[in-house]
Amino acid sequence: MLAAVLKDFNNLVLEEVPRPEPGEGEVLVRIKSCGICATDYKAIKGIRKNVEFPLIPGHEPAGVIAAVGAFVRNVKEGDEVIVSPSGFCGVCRNCRLGLTHYCDRSYTTGGDGYDVRPGSFAEYTVTGANNVYAKPASLSFDAACQGEPVSGAWKGLIHYSQIRVGDDVVVIGTGGIGMYCLMVAKAAGAGRLIAVDVSDYALETAKRLGAMHTINPKHGDAKAAIYEILPEGPDLVVEAAGPIQAVELMVSLLRRGTRWNLFGITTHEKLQLDGGWMHFLEARMDASFSTNPLAMENAIRLMARNLVNPEKVISHRFPLSEIHKAIETMGSPERNKIIINP
Repeated sequence: MLAAVLKDFNNLVLEEVPRPEPGEGEVLVRIKSCGICATDYKAIKGIRKNVEFPLIPGHEPAGVIAAVGAFVRNVKEGDEVIVSPSGFCGVCRNCRLGLTHYCDRSYTTGGDGYDVRPGSFAEYTVTGANNVYAKPASLSFDAACQGEPVSGAWKGLIHYSQIRVGDDVVVIGTGGIGMYCLMVAKAAGAGRLIAVDVSDYALETAKRLGAMHTINPKHGDAKAAIYEILPEGPDLVVEAAGPIQAVELMVSLLRRGTRWNLFGITTHEKLQLDGGWMHFLEARMDASFSTNPLAMENAIRLMARNLVNPEKVISHRFPLSEIHKAIETMGSPERNKIIINP
């Protein structure tokens, strides 16, 4: 099969590799669509260093079941599925508590973690049968492959930060995941919804997705602009950007009772907090990484009911043979979600 293999930082090679075969409890998925996440981009460009080579990246796939291993009963050959990259055993203590993304034997297909298996910038991927979900017929494969990032947005805003109807929400960073956070916040009944980004292109998309106000920190004082709109401060701030400067902006926005979610930053950078100030503010910090079956099921419901429509976020599509062009486009400010079609 054709696959994009990361041999070293900045050395992504298209080559023919053996097609994998599913083992017991596993399925082989013919990949139809796979989104490019910032996590993939950071690995390819060497921005994050916790990568073992060689690696087939890509962890936002959807496709068709091509073969099933022994003892698989939940799907059959020909089924159209959405794939979660977050593998789990189902029997450890964390799994039985519903915290499958804390699984003692967790693995990820093409993403970030300790046990990283071949991902989906390839024609086929093998994963556990418990990691696949039925694709609603109403969804295209390009939209369906966004189940994982949409589930992350649901998990962060709904399950962890407990957004409430009428909450004033600031989303810092309107890349793919930030766009889904915007749409989830809007669907959940956000009051005033503000998008912050350094890309005017992304902010234009954010407006179309429901942001009532957009702010570009390159054009002025972002905190002052936000407090002009929200004199009493935000109820919820979501950092979906990645750079430490975005986290610093988030912290600067806090007032008493603000909830804030560290969502986008994945690199190990330092941030200083005033302990006493945090104490008296009673600001509640949440964070969210990966996904789990609860989040995946809810994300698929949101997409099937058109409350979150990934088609509105997708800006570029490339065949697998043009993945190098896709990766370079990821570095452009004039793009939103990019999809690979193997």
